[in-house]
Amino acid sequence: MNNKNAVNPPKPSLKGSGDVWGAYDPGQFYDELIRNPGSARVCARRAVDYFQKMSMQRLISRQKAADLAILEMGITFTVYNEGENIDRAWPMDIIPRIIPLSEWRTLSDGLQQRLTALNLFIDDIYHKQQILKDKVVPAELILNSPEYLKECRNVSPPFGVWANICGTDLVRDNDSTVYVLEDNLRVPSGVSYMLENRAISKRVLPQLFKNNDIQPVDDYPSQLFDMLASLSPRKIERPEIVVLTPGIYNSAYFEHAYLAQRMGVELVEGSDLLVDSNDIVYMKTIGGLERVDVIYRRINDSFLDPEVFRKDSALGTPGLFRAWARGNVALANAPGAGVADDKVIYTYLPAIIKYYLDQDPKIANVPSYPCVDDQCRKHVLANLDSMVVKPANESGGYGMMIGPAASNKEREEFRALIQKNPRNYMAQPALSLSTAPTLCGETIKPRHLDLRPFILHGETQYITAGGLTRVALREGSLVVNSSQGGGSKDTWVVDTEAS
Repeated sequence: MNNKNAVNPPKPSLKGSGDVWGAYDPGQFYDELIRNPGSARVCARRAVDYFQKMSMQRLISRQKAADLAILEMGITFTVYNEGENIDRAWPMDIIPRIIPLSEWRTLSDGLQQRLTALNLFIDDIYHKQQILKDKVVPAELILNSPEYLKECRNVSPPFGVWANICGTDLVRDNDSTVYVLEDNLRVPSGVSYMLENRAISKRVLPQLFKNNDIQPVDDYPSQLFDMLASLSPRKIERPEIVVLTPGIYNSAYFEHAYLAQRMGVELVEGSDLLVDSNDIVYMKTIGGLERVDVIYRRINDSFLDPEVFRKDSALGTPGLFRAWARGNVALANAPGAGVADDKVIYTYLPAIIKYYLDQDPKIANVPSYPCVDDQCRKHVLANLDSMVVKPANESGGYGMMIGPAASNKEREEFRALIQKNPRNYMAQPALSLSTAPTLCGETIKPRHLDLRPFILHGETQYITAGGLTRVALREGSLVVNSSQGGGSKDTWVVDTEAS
């Protein structure tokens, strides 16, 4: 094997009569695979060369094989539509998104820095509140936040870590700069689809895995198990870990069941657990009660314990919060972590990182304007046609307005909403999100995308190699959420220097 070619594979010529790859043009947008028409990026050259040599008929055939495998394996997500729960097959495009390992190492450092600072911030908020006293973050933003839980004051979770599982959304602008779009610290979802995308890719594109040094993601379930086990209040060889799900009608139920199965732990609902008079949590089994040490909960705070939060919740377990506060069971993520999962608090993250770590952010925030600030609000209201406006605590792409695509009526509606409740809104300039080649019918077109890596934080930290790439399948759309018609791609972190 020629080592020189292995390190720097020959640049394929993409031009040719009837060659959809040669005709592929990302236009003004930064493309993750194609540098410009006729030229692949170094990290993508082998993959692009492989796809270029494949006939369109064969590529479509591979895509159909992937779609069939997804149906056979029951990989679904649920969309809530007009009062109905609709199960849909997971949409995956087989042309991968590719990132060079050298770039990924830099991004990983930035993600570790960010989650470290976020956990220091949350722990401070529920203890000394020094950052509020020093007026780095306005106290009223925290103390009036619906995600600030006064019941969590002076509780100390293991290692001082409140957000054990984080899904941070990254985007790239057309100047190639990577930004953090938002942090998801409550019940971040999507990692099962990242794992299944990889399994499908290996199934339909095995040759590419032989010829590319693609970093693995398969160890995530074992890493998740080890992190959860490290939180156990009982230092025993194999603590009892369960995944707590709201049930089969939840949009992420596939993921709950998938992760429980892959970790070899029980999937439970709130009624499967009980808390005794000593504030110990038990799981009901056919063999009797078994003590539970760690709960990976996929239920929002307000439904977790009807004794403390929503009295009408049938999803949680009475006494669960009390057992957690006493240190008899670990909850991941901890109640109250959502105080930092607020799109207005996000705007203060650079200052939070500087305050706790005395460092500048290694990954920048998207320039952001909290509407609670008078000057920021004036700027947003004067530039609604070029802004993306987001509510503080919504997720899944709901409740936001993309100014350039909105009608005058929609902009005026958001103007009224912002003026009525400025604390609930922040705005960002609409970015020119990067694209990647995507199979659209019988041709290949650029589609916008983002990336959600997953970071685990317990006794140590772990970051997935890449993450879940979400794709806006509609032409020109910037909305990548599956609930809003988005799709996905496998994400390859490739070592271009490997021989």
